[in-house]
Amino acid sequence: MPKHKTKLILNPNADMGRAWRLAADLRAIVDEFGGCDWAGTVYPTHATELAQQAAEEGYELIIAAGGDGTVHEVVNGLMQIKPEKRPALGALPLGSGNDFSHAIGISTDLPSALRQILTGKPKKIDIGVIEDDRGRREYFDNTFGIGFDAVVTIRSHNLPIVRGFMMYFTAVIQTIFLNHDPIHMKVATEEDAWEEEYLMLVLCNGPREGGGFIIAPDAMPDDGILHYTAVRHVSRSMMFRLLPEFMRGTHGRFEKQIRMGQLRKMTLEANRPLYIHIDGEIFSGFGADVRKLKLELLPDALEVMV
Repeated sequence: MPKHKTKLILNPNADMGRAWRLAADLRAIVDEFGGCDWAGTVYPTHATELAQQAAEEGYELIIAAGGDGTVHEVVNGLMQIKPEKRPALGALPLGSGNDFSHAIGISTDLPSALRQILTGKPKKIDIGVIEDDRGRREYFDNTFGIGFDAVVTIRSHNLPIVRGFMMYFTAVIQTIFLNHDPIHMKVATEEDAWEEEYLMLVLCNGPREGGGFIIAPDAMPDDGILHYTAVRHVSRSMMFRLLPEFMRGTHGRFEKQIRMGQLRKMTLEANRPLYIHIDGEIFSGFGADVRKLKLELLPDALEVMV
């Protein structure tokens, strides 16, 4: 029998629609552990609503079955619940990138991953929260990116043929050629302040994004800090030079081109609208006018099953 009253929230459209079939193949494992209640998402942010509702109904474990976007939405639902009543999170990797499940040590083999979640122990992780100059707040569990990688995310959503890491890699190549646009940013943390032109600034609670780009090799979801990586205004040829370094996580040695560090709080102001993704979901896209942000890390904010 399951240890927890469990709700599984499935995004059937994850991984270009393959998630529905993959999840159906796992039903026998769910039944093996006493079953759970299933719910499917049908529109953007639906997983947020379903997760909050399930928590209010007394479910103790909420499994996000999908990609990083599904996990992101479920996390945002759970963070609406008071800490003492907040259910644990399970992340079943049915998406294209699955960077969060990788960060917390969930197997890429789906039957093994589901057994990990259903038989595992809860572990507390940190959660980040950002707020723009209009008071809009959103939580993130893995990465929060400004500039280049946000444009990559936007472009990846328009690539229906390729999947997984190749989808993001193709979008990276497009973005280098078509969106080489540095942003002048004023940044202040709890310990420092500076201003500079950047092509990209990423805050990392986990080490990677885009299914395999290792942005912050030392980042861990439970270490009480956010790691950041910023790419200065470099040439297109240098961006191509840095690309394999990001795939290996060795870009930190390019100190003239890249700034890296740690923080727990940050405020940011830009000279033009910011393109922003949060866990691979678009927070501020083309046509938006977000120019100011503040960010904070919430230590030990959520339990995950590992």
